[in-house]
Amino acid sequence: MNIVTLLPFIVLIGAMFLMTRSAKNKQRQAAQMRDQLQPGTGIRTIGGMYATVKEVHDDTLLLEVAPGVHAIYAKNSVGAVLDDAEYNRIVHGIESEHDDDAPVVPDDASSLTEAEGDDDRRVDMTKGDAADETDTAGAADASRPEDADAKPEDRKGSGNDDAK
Repeated sequence: MNIVTLLPFIVLIGAMFLMTRSAKNKQRQAAQMRDQLQPGTGIRTIGGMYATVKEVHDDTLLLEVAPGVHAIYAKNSVGAVLDDAEYNRIVHGIESEHDDDAPVVPDDASSLTEAEGDDDRRVDMTKGDAADETDTAGAADASRPEDADAKPEDRKGSGNDDAK
């Protein structure tokens, strides 16, 4: 047997080993998260429902899905354990105190692109100004003596005269 013929099988077995290893790590972390559940903890189920843990049993949880509404769920249905600030922000709409060291993000990008004192250098790009400039340029061309004697067919334009 040559090593070249065994190489694809070795690579395949190595890839399978790495995939099963990472899957086992994720399962272990999920089981550890479920074992650390305590009453009063906010969770999100794998179905996307937010609830508060009321009681923890061996394989089940008693969840309060709304004030006064309780339901029994399997521990395996817990998708994520949320910290108090995130749970209150999502479920109750309560924003936590903003960190003073956090960068302030503006609502629009205009404050990021404008420097102080840029207001005097703004260019007016309205159609009225562009039309006035072309009229004055055309008047200057007609005032030349050689253009005054020439017929309109003989004048060389910008190329737009022929296109209609």
